[in-house]
Amino acid sequence: MPDNKKPNFLPWLGYAASALVVFALLADGAVQFFVPALAGPMLREGGFDIGLAPLMGAIMVSCAILYAVPPTAVFGAILTTGFLGGAICTHVRLGEIGSPPVIISLGLGLLTWGGLYLRDPRIRLLLPIRRKA
Repeated sequence: MPDNKKPNFLPWLGYAASALVVFALLADGAVQFFVPALAGPMLREGGFDIGLAPLMGAIMVSCAILYAVPPTAVFGAILTTGFLGGAICTHVRLGEIGSPPVIISLGLGLLTWGGLYLRDPRIRLLLPIRRKA
């Protein structure tokens, strides 16, 4: 007899969303490390010295690694959210509400927690989504 259980694709969707976040953080971190001149105009516009690019890259790569490793994923999500929140705050301070960097940072933040929610049953227990009966 065939098994009537539905396949659970939600964890795979969560891993895909999490992979996008990790890729984005690693890619941006690599730019900060290896091509700081490319990130320079954006950093200067935000009021940061270009000399901080390697530090920003280290923070992004650290957040990505912590988020990618299951035992530290929640801690990584918290740090990633804080970092992205700082990026959003910087752009809002500059009057760039709704700009592409703000939208991208907000989207990455949503993907960070959405991916973790879908891939980790402990998070679903902590933050249940309930339907009306």
